[in-house]
Amino acid sequence: MSKQIQEQIASGKARLVAAPGPDGVPAPELRLPNAPRPQVESDRNFEIPTAFYGATAALYLAFLAVMFAGLATPGLVIPMAIFTIFVIAMFGVPAIWTRLRDNESAPMTVGAFRNAGIMTHTGRLSARDAGVQMLILPVLIVGWGMAAVTIAAIVS
Repeated sequence: MSKQIQEQIASGKARLVAAPGPDGVPAPELRLPNAPRPQVESDRNFEIPTAFYGATAALYLAFLAVMFAGLATPGLVIPMAIFTIFVIAMFGVPAIWTRLRDNESAPMTVGAFRNAGIMTHTGRLSARDAGVQMLILPVLIVGWGMAAVTIAAIVS
């Protein structure tokens, strides 16, 4: 039975050796030319179109804007500024990460995403289903912020 052992070779738990010679003496350790490289190449874009990434960031920033506009007090200026910086960093650092020199992958276009969907751990999702899964939480958070601000305005 054959078994893929690239991970074991890359981690150093297994090694490739040449077949023993005719005298039965093992040959020295061998590095095959097509053997896997030790570093792992990964898709830093996660196959997510840039439009969905931007929409998610915009929805989180919209929540902060709703909360700041609805509950504007001098005591909340600094916390809201800190939250905004964190959200910008949370989306800005991965955006920079995808543009690093060694990243050979590119984000999927919206058209390709619409045609092919996306492969997840549990199977392929259509573009509509994946879009709903990606944006449902940010949309609910903005709605929750609007509800909280509305309740605060009614109560006061």
